Amino acid sequence: MSMNIIKLDHQFSVSGQISVDDISAVAAAGYKSIICNRPDYEGGENQPHSEELEAMAKAQGIIFIYLPVKMGAVPTERVEAFQKLMVELPKPVLAFCNSGRRAAALHEMARQSNGDKVKVQDSVIDACNWGSAFDVVVIGGGSAGIGVTASLLKRRPTLRIAIIEPSDRHYYQPAWTLVGAGAYDIAETVKPMGNVIPRNAEWIQASATVFDPEQNKVRLDDGRVIGYRQLVVCPGIRTAWEKIEGLEETLGKNGVTSNYRHDLAPYTWELVQGFKSGKAIFTQPPMPIKCAGAPQKAMYLSCDHWLQAGCLENINVEFDTAGAVLFGVADFVPPLMEYVRRYHAKLVFNSNLVKVDGAQKIAYFEIKDANGTVIHEAKPFDLLHVTPPQMAPDFLRDSPLADASGFCKVNEKTLQHTDYANIFSLGDACSSPNAKTAAAARKQIVVVAGNLLAEKEDREFTAFYDGYGACPLTVENGKVVLAEFGFGGKLLPTFPLKPTVPSKLYWFLKKTVFPWIYWNGMLKGKEWLAHPRKSH
Repeated sequence: MSMNIIKLDHQFSVSGQISVDDISAVAAAGYKSIICNRPDYEGGENQPHSEELEAMAKAQGIIFIYLPVKMGAVPTERVEAFQKLMVELPKPVLAFCNSGRRAAALHEMARQSNGDKVKVQDSVIDACNWGSAFDVVVIGGGSAGIGVTASLLKRRPTLRIAIIEPSDRHYYQPAWTLVGAGAYDIAETVKPMGNVIPRNAEWIQASATVFDPEQNKVRLDDGRVIGYRQLVVCPGIRTAWEKIEGLEETLGKNGVTSNYRHDLAPYTWELVQGFKSGKAIFTQPPMPIKCAGAPQKAMYLSCDHWLQAGCLENINVEFDTAGAVLFGVADFVPPLMEYVRRYHAKLVFNSNLVKVDGAQKIAYFEIKDANGTVIHEAKPFDLLHVTPPQMAPDFLRDSPLADASGFCKVNEKTLQHTDYANIFSLGDACSSPNAKTAAAARKQIVVVAGNLLAEKEDREFTAFYDGYGACPLTVENGKVVLAEFGFGGKLLPTFPLKPTVPSKLYWFLKKTVFPWIYWNGMLKGKEWLAHPRKSH
């Protein structure tokens, strides 16, 4: 028998998740009834469905009852239903969930309540706040959250880790730029969340709404309260489409698109293919944004297609950026400017998109001149690629964990929260002043995994983050300038090629190797080329 059965009394036992193959052993051990307290799909596709288990149990002559209980506070009616089952079911009974803790808590509450509903409710709060249930709670199931969970479990397989993530899909966002250029299949950029959640982690499919770091608790949008010993904050960055007036109503039509959304990247390619003449505007909002090179990458790849199609001379290309420079690391500006000139693109700095009239095809910008005076300008367009403003998620921004900008406040080298020693943060939601890219998260994962365990085990930190980030700048279809850099714009190349020279090899890495490493390495706890330096 693969599961570990714990006998609580002569009539009742609990265990962790059981498999279909375990049922015959349960029958052989003399159990007459099984209660499943684990909701279906809680652990992803690796978790057997209750209907499969029930069919096998019936074949073995065992009564099977599905009584799911989500992690967090247990509703009174679930306790009462459990009480009723313990009266009616043939004994002995085996109840299971992922670890057996919920089943044991239900049994204890039912035993103590004696039918008194008020006492039941009190016991729910006391017995099931799960304050000590999770060693680590991870907020976010993106690249940072899945990656750090996998790395932690690879180091310490016995850790009890919960991932709080509402979405049922996981995206590989770095490829959306390629999708918008017809160079990548959109279907290859998404997988069911259950397929990427590490097998030994708990997936709580809900949204975090409130942090209570003094009590080591997180409140969810469904009212549950989840406790932790250590917390990892990595919910990503929020794309604030609503900050641009009129944008949401016209996205996906009227020639308005964005590679920053899964459903819109294919529309970008549709527009680019059909575009033969007119005005094409590409925008970039104020920092911070994820993948700061993506706005201009959309421009380069579109222009390259138009150049190859022989129609670029009929297209007026403009890049409006709220920033004062083309790219934040000066070494990469000269090679990028060569492509700006090749594509005859007009650069407009300090120009921020604030409104879109899709029906009339007019984009409105606030442009700051050399004296700091802001002027408003309306620009007609035929194609508009928008990069949305971005900000920390509201529940983080409004929490005790946030700095003045709304991001999770950390020591930029250790990624430990500056006020709460048992909290760490990484990815786009942390305050470290690095480029917000998947490549940065890949390096940060190793730092957080190492330092979190060091804090847990009262050891000195030995992993320090150098600000590494990478931006594969797709300057044309088939060539990439691979910008790798750390804090202060220091170049941190991984490969021996000159980083400022466009390379076919880097295109191959961007299109083929990096996605494979992401799905098969980074999300699996394999820290290839990710280890940080070991000292300050």
